[in-house]
Amino acid sequence: MPKAAGKRGELSGRNSNNSDMAEMKSMFREVLPKQGQLSVEDITTMVLCKPKLLPLKSLTLEKLEKMQQAAQDTIRQQEMAEKEPPQISH
Repeated sequence: MPKAAGKRGELSGRNSNNSDMAEMKSMFREVLPKQGQLSVEDITTMVLCKPKLLPLKSLTLEKLEKMQQAAQDTIRQQEMAEKEPPQISH
């Protein structure tokens, strides 16, 4: 039973807080200026942008792979040229 009594006390405490807030609001009244500038503060929120696709390979890596492929091609061509017997033309 003591637990239930504690919960009732908490609920009544919340209600008294709400009534206190109402009393505080009634103590202050809203004042709007008749001359000058009115400033309004805006709460910043997150803006979701369109996702950007990133390449799987960097441009530098692609250039290095192309250079390596070109070097391997030239080596193959040189090996093929060496394997062929020289043709003697008369």
